[in-house]
Amino acid sequence: MACATKIAHVDKYYQRDPGSMNKWQYFYWSNRRQIKPWYFLAPVILALAVIAGWPLGRTLYFAFTDTQLSYIQDGMWVGLSNFEELFSDPLWWGSVRNTLAFTIISVSLEVAIGLIIAMALNQHFKGRGLLRAAILVPWAIPTIVSAKMWGWMYHDVYGIINELLLNSGFIDSAIPWTAGGTLSMVSVIIADVWKTTPFMALLLLAGLQVIPHEIYEAAKLDGVHPVKVFFRITLPLLKPALIVAVIFRCLDAMRVFDLIFILTSNMPETMSISVYSRQQLIDFQNVGMGSAAAACLFLIIAACAAIYFVLSKGRVQDA
Repeated sequence: MACATKIAHVDKYYQRDPGSMNKWQYFYWSNRRQIKPWYFLAPVILALAVIAGWPLGRTLYFAFTDTQLSYIQDGMWVGLSNFEELFSDPLWWGSVRNTLAFTIISVSLEVAIGLIIAMALNQHFKGRGLLRAAILVPWAIPTIVSAKMWGWMYHDVYGIINELLLNSGFIDSAIPWTAGGTLSMVSVIIADVWKTTPFMALLLLAGLQVIPHEIYEAAKLDGVHPVKVFFRITLPLLKPALIVAVIFRCLDAMRVFDLIFILTSNMPETMSISVYSRQQLIDFQNVGMGSAAAACLFLIIAACAAIYFVLSKGRVQDA
């Protein structure tokens, strides 16, 4: 209140005597309430600029040079040559297809299974708190540890999955799950769904708990079928939380690296954009090509994020 009074006083004083202060002083005092929060955000913005902005800027610079890892300081500016070579590489387009397939299939499965788990955990039953904590264990395991664990489970000689399938009579011989072909991508997706579904379930459970319970009681009194309750009440009210969960999970899935690299290394059938970038940068020591691939991945993720923010802003304005 005091700040608003002071701003009004400054505005009135400036109109009466415009020469009493310059335009920057007037701008500061008239917008003091909007400017003040930036003082508190400035240290965080500066830290992000140093920690994230500098590496990103260097990567974008290297994308336009012929820099090699062995003589990283002697790279020459080559313009768009790296991008032309990148877009003519069939392995690059294969990595793009693999990344999109991995993202679409894994996120779809995680949403479907996570929604079922979230709706089950949203019910009132004995031991619900313990089950909610237990369901988060796969998500709490580091991805590298999870990938190594699944790698041993998929092993064609010592793996428990082949052992169980052989003993139950489903297969006649051991299957090399991560040796190549379609099974490699299926194996990676299963491991990712197992690890990340609890995260999706947690986000959706938070959205379900916001929905007022009185709505379900009214639907029950009116004799509405549970299936109609789900599609007419639960799903529309859960839509904001669901969209946020899907967007954030898609952005995370598109930059997948550790799970695929540990399980299948540089295999073309499962190579993602991040794995392709690492191969160019480390194995081939081509910093320019690796940076170009990383820059394209950054632009794809940034475009998806920008589209989401534009659409979400429009929904807020409509509301």
